[in-house]
Amino acid sequence: MPSPKRIGKIEFGLLSPKEIRTMSVRKIIWADTYDDDGFPYPQGLMDLSLGVIDPGLRCKTCDQKAADCPGHFGHIELAKPVIHVGYTRLIRKLLRVTCRECGRLLLSSSEIEKVTITSEEDLTGDVLSEKDIKKERTCPHCDEQQLKINFEKPTTFSEVLLEDGKKVEHKLTPADIRARLEKIPDSDLRLLGINPDVARPEWTILTVLPVPPVTMRPSIILENGQRSEDDLTHKLVDIIRINQRFKENQDAGAPQLIIEDLWELLQYHVTTYLDNEVAGCPPARHRSGRPLKTLSQRLKGKDGRFRGSLSGKRVNFSARTVISPNPNLSISEVGIPIGIANEMSVPVRVTPYNIEELRVYVRKGPNREGLKDICGANYVIRPDNRRLRLADGNLETIAEQIEPGWTVERQLRDGDIVLFNRQPSLHRMSIMAHRIKVMEGRTFRLNPAVCPPYNADFDGDEMNLHVPQTEEARAEASILVAVQQNILSPRFGGPIIGGIHDHISGIFMLTHDLRWFAKDDFLYLLKYYDFDHMPEPGKIENGIPYWSNKQVFSMILPNELNMVFKASSCANCDVCVKDQCERDAFVRILEGQLITGTIDKKSIGAFDGEILNRIIRQYGMERAAKFIDDMTKLSIKGIMIDGFSFGIDDEDLSKTEYGQIDEVLDNATTDVNRRIRIYEDGQLEPMPGRTPEETLEMQIMQVLGKSRDRTGEIAGAHLGLGNSAVLMAVSGARGSMLNLTQMAGCIGQQSVRGERIVRGYFGRTLPHFKRGDRGADAHGFVKHSYKSGLNPTEFFFHAIGGREGLVDTAVRTSQSGYLQRRLINALQDLKVEYDGTVRTTGRRIIQFRYGEDGTDPMRGSFGDPVDVKGIIESVLKEEV
Repeated sequence: MPSPKRIGKIEFGLLSPKEIRTMSVRKIIWADTYDDDGFPYPQGLMDLSLGVIDPGLRCKTCDQKAADCPGHFGHIELAKPVIHVGYTRLIRKLLRVTCRECGRLLLSSSEIEKVTITSEEDLTGDVLSEKDIKKERTCPHCDEQQLKINFEKPTTFSEVLLEDGKKVEHKLTPADIRARLEKIPDSDLRLLGINPDVARPEWTILTVLPVPPVTMRPSIILENGQRSEDDLTHKLVDIIRINQRFKENQDAGAPQLIIEDLWELLQYHVTTYLDNEVAGCPPARHRSGRPLKTLSQRLKGKDGRFRGSLSGKRVNFSARTVISPNPNLSISEVGIPIGIANEMSVPVRVTPYNIEELRVYVRKGPNREGLKDICGANYVIRPDNRRLRLADGNLETIAEQIEPGWTVERQLRDGDIVLFNRQPSLHRMSIMAHRIKVMEGRTFRLNPAVCPPYNADFDGDEMNLHVPQTEEARAEASILVAVQQNILSPRFGGPIIGGIHDHISGIFMLTHDLRWFAKDDFLYLLKYYDFDHMPEPGKIENGIPYWSNKQVFSMILPNELNMVFKASSCANCDVCVKDQCERDAFVRILEGQLITGTIDKKSIGAFDGEILNRIIRQYGMERAAKFIDDMTKLSIKGIMIDGFSFGIDDEDLSKTEYGQIDEVLDNATTDVNRRIRIYEDGQLEPMPGRTPEETLEMQIMQVLGKSRDRTGEIAGAHLGLGNSAVLMAVSGARGSMLNLTQMAGCIGQQSVRGERIVRGYFGRTLPHFKRGDRGADAHGFVKHSYKSGLNPTEFFFHAIGGREGLVDTAVRTSQSGYLQRRLINALQDLKVEYDGTVRTTGRRIIQFRYGEDGTDPMRGSFGDPVDVKGIIESVLKEEV
């Protein structure tokens, strides 16, 4: 084995004509590919010296078969030089800064010496730019008069001559340009930052064109037996044909006009071969009208080689389908359709310990019926790496043949670990490892509590599943990527997986007031929870034992949990009864028993669950995952005992409330009109730093905002906690009191960029209003609620306000996506070293301590490096 070597340096340059001919194995002269027998033409584009793609044939260069031959380059000798379209800017710059006669830089010797002295200090970047070189009219070295160089896209260069006092454009041919570039001395090129050892400028004018190997542009055989050639081969055919015609016309002494036309045509074909999306150049197309994908299009963009085939690509052992909810699954599980479980496989090495088990799988074969415990197998791989497909006829034979050293590719079964992903993958919890549960149906099943990290919902979202193929990959997935290891978000150090929506509503309803359950209901609520013995009943009435709702919730808490915190849901005394607020303002848990308080989003919700966070800190991730599973199942059972629905009649108010709301809105309109009159009379006192008009607008917005809030308070007070919308808003399950305000009370002021709607017709927003009307109605105040319905002008204003939100969302999404991509690319090689510093790959220090405090944010607590609250409570507990 050769000794390892360290790379000293990498130089990027251009291929010289000599290098192109040296690396070429064949000169290509024929545009034809295959003869009538389907055999490649010698010196044609599919010549066997360039590599082979057909089975059975051998490469004439390396004598290898299709699987082992890497392919070899050929070359085409061009009849005349053509410009490489990728280097037109460089050619333009060089023509403008060098002499048309002697090729020297348009700088005097003294100026060149100054630059040479400074260039020795910094040999890395461009030493001189085009701006540094004065546009001299005459060359300081040979006194030749210089002419203005014009460039017209894509590849046309011309000089401006003065003939009889008139400006005349003289076109420069690629041969003229090449002759000029050859004159530039190496020393002058170095001053421009060009290394002439690896890139002479005349090499940008092509005299010989490399022909890529056949393996890079394989032809495919269609269903009708015809061959279909690759886009690059199509383009090379065009180049060879035009080149041939050009040579023939040249040799026959054709008129200059025909020669120029053919030269331009050759230039066009070479340009579109290199890049088929050049500005000012019509793209080359198939007969169908589809633009050809040539060299540049293969490399750049989202579907190019780098982003589409290397950074991210389609892979085997992956599945994709729609997701749907299943609250009975654990958060660490994912339900998989039996069809996918049968198709996906896991390789298992045959050993003396598992050979009998694997024989059972092989006998079962690929057709697994129903949801039986025993899975089947799709393939077996012999020690010589030959793959055998299992089918009904060979199952028994292969089952007897397998022995240690073979590999059986068995189908998925319950408990296998898989990676689950939802795009766009914006943070690391967008891909996590789940244990599978094989199920009927056609969709992936998911516990709704795991939706927040994936940002998933069940309105048609699709997700991807990947099956790790090695033991190392499975170990890594279960230790690092498993759901229970990612409950805490590395962004803010709090739980990102927790109760959502119905979980919060259910647990809030279950724990809000003191309630008593008989044994049947107690056992129904805790149906899925394993417990050894029934706790002591909270009370006995008429000989019948009863357990309180607080006892039910306490069953799923760890035994030694102690904590006190203020509940968020009982802070709003306008909705709850006041004595309940005072009694249940704090959640108190003592030795694993809920003493007082209502459990809501602040206690068990995703992003801010206090109880969940404390269980993680005290008992670890596994116990936290079990708590989430138990809590979600208990909340669903709890909500099913009472029933929970939300309908259009939940926004109904009585005549009294509607009267109060009308009165509030009338008073607001009167107040707004009064302020407008004061402003028009010139009596309005402007606020500091504001004009009287700005002051009026701010006051109107304030008055109308207060009136809308007041209508919401009236609606909320009437509906109370018995109303589903109020309950969801108060518990934090979904929505807010503002949503209820707009449904039942009044939608309120519509705004664009934080101001009332002012644009529209001249002097007014809509033609329905008088010019100069500053009133509430004329500038987008919607008096009605969604329940009562909007009039046409209100509907129009509401659409204007809504449009801003839609545009904002679309713009923000695209901008943040691109910004994130740029940030990731900029930061991707930073690394936290073992000494705690953050460094680049070149060992340059970016931070002396990671994050300035050396703390992993996932190990912190809601942004603090240490969970101070938890430490204080544990110290107090020890003192007690």
